[in-house]
Amino acid sequence: MTAEIKDSGRTALVTGASRGIGYAIAEALVARGDRVCITGRNEDSLKEAVERLGADRVIAVPGKAHDEAHQAVAVERAMEAFGRIDHLVNNAGTNPVFGPVADMDLAVLRKVFETNVVSALGFAQRTWKAWQRENGGSIVNIASVAGLSPSPFVAAYGVSKAAMVNLSVQLAHEFAPGVRVNTIAPAVVKTKFATALYEGREEQVTAQYPLGRLGMPEDIGGAAAFLTSDQAAWITGQTLVVDGGIYLNAGAG
Repeated sequence: MTAEIKDSGRTALVTGASRGIGYAIAEALVARGDRVCITGRNEDSLKEAVERLGADRVIAVPGKAHDEAHQAVAVERAMEAFGRIDHLVNNAGTNPVFGPVADMDLAVLRKVFETNVVSALGFAQRTWKAWQRENGGSIVNIASVAGLSPSPFVAAYGVSKAAMVNLSVQLAHEFAPGVRVNTIAPAVVKTKFATALYEGREEQVTAQYPLGRLGMPEDIGGAAAFLTSDQAAWITGQTLVVDGGIYLNAGAG
């Protein structure tokens, strides 16, 4: 028999949460007693996510992360439903291009930045004004190890995630002392979004990781739950690398 979840009294808004990492983050927050507003592009996928997570604790607002009208509606709906937004997790992201940066279509780069960086700032601004400025809270931005080193053939994604890391530092400085802002930088996590990075060669890719496996969405969910908890009350402006030890290889040999 499953133990009843004790209500934490806190709420969160998680973008890009109909599946994968975003869903796992929402699941971890619900499991500790938070109420959560999730967003995503696909309305049907969001409905399914709400059913799995629990319609008594979760609401969904469909829309594209870079759409400012969607950002406004998501924050408004969360405030109407829960009366507060203690935590914001910016997880929505895109990576529509694969190839060398020298040949990159600049229009595509702009699209990547709109979704991966500008939308994160938009949600942060709105959450700040709606609740966090007067009441405090936390923000977690999901970046990537691609933003911490060269990322061949996914440079647009890597550059945008590097920008997100710096955005977190800027927000951490401006929003202190009431709001903590941190970043999580995962390596390859087994999601539909990252399939191209390991499909058909998973054993080969996994062999590079000292911990002997690729990441799972739950690994990032647990990290986000920690960074939004009181246990992380003295942590801000930091990037938590969750990578199965892959960076240990940088200094080897």
